[in-house]
Amino acid sequence: MIIKNSELETVCGVTSKLPDNSLPEIAFAGKSNVGKSSLINALMNRKSLARTSSQPGKTQTINYYNINHELYFVDLPGYGYAKVSKEIKEKWGKMIESYLKNSKQLKKVFLLIDIRHEPSQNDKNMFNWIVYQGYQPVIIATKLDKIKRSQVQKHLKMLRTGLEAGKETQMIPFSSETKQGRDEILLLVDSCINCEAEELKN
Repeated sequence: MIIKNSELETVCGVTSKLPDNSLPEIAFAGKSNVGKSSLINALMNRKSLARTSSQPGKTQTINYYNINHELYFVDLPGYGYAKVSKEIKEKWGKMIESYLKNSKQLKKVFLLIDIRHEPSQNDKNMFNWIVYQGYQPVIIATKLDKIKRSQVQKHLKMLRTGLEAGKETQMIPFSSETKQGRDEILLLVDSCINCEAEELKN
């Protein structure tokens, strides 16, 4: 897939109604500061359309990026940020839950987890919640450039074991620095769009 056009089209806060989109949606979930905005920027070949920050908890809304007028990248609020109140955490949780439950166009969920560390309880909860909603999440193991190449397989195994994910769960190591993994992710996005087109034909 070649991304020629990308723009932030819709921003939904806690009280906003989710848009009634007709195009397929690809969602990106992950804890605060795992690199969601960096990944989305890398996929779109844009430096700062998705706002990145070293301060966790920056994405507090559901952001819809229109890609080539063919689909949406949906950036979900980061979870698990310790320095916000319990009330705000619960609101973000409900936003994510509402989206996964109610989006009619959601085709694929990418769950981002830092390759360096074992999955947190929040990561495990999110993985199980996505599966419970009927989706097979693809794990994007971020911050690949922070570990040695010789450690990659060991760390991927650590993530799979920690999540209790079966062999059917796809994992893609990704670095926003080197862009390794970008083409593989875009191929998956492409296949989602092609499947959607085939369904519409039939």
